[in-house]
Amino acid sequence: MKHLLLFVLVVSLCSCDEKTNKTEPTNEETETVVTTIDTEAELAAIEELRKGFTTAIKENRFADLKNYSMSNVKSYDPDCGDWATYKRLREKPTGAYHYDSLVMRPVETKLVSDSIAYDFGTSSTYYTNAEGEHIELTATFLALLKKDKADGKWKLFREVANTRDLE
Repeated sequence: MKHLLLFVLVVSLCSCDEKTNKTEPTNEETETVVTTIDTEAELAAIEELRKGFTTAIKENRFADLKNYSMSNVKSYDPDCGDWATYKRLREKPTGAYHYDSLVMRPVETKLVSDSIAYDFGTSSTYYTNAEGEHIELTATFLALLKKDKADGKWKLFREVANTRDLE
């Protein structure tokens, strides 16, 4: 009986020792990774996106517009009033129709994370109608921007625009 008691005591001490010898994670292992965002650099990159996009339109490089948006982009323009006329002409160009330019006036651009941002403001779309008249259409927009994992550049991901003024 003495030997059995001694055996149980040794086994229990050894098993307790195994549990206490396990290493606890260090602070370095459990620290949350905090990504520092260079806000000025990211906002400048978003401004470059905006500038590149509007320049491509002004220079009639419409095929280049895909370089400024994600492959799964979704964009919704207003579809009432003068915008409805513009959309019909854009789908079936006639006469002197031409998409001349886009001017964006951001009011608020915010980084949500290192890979998501939003841009809110107003814009003017300029086009020449079928009769050769120059037309300006205004809109208020909210655009979600996403950083492309492939090239690290900001691109348009989602956009919604309406005809309401900000004021």
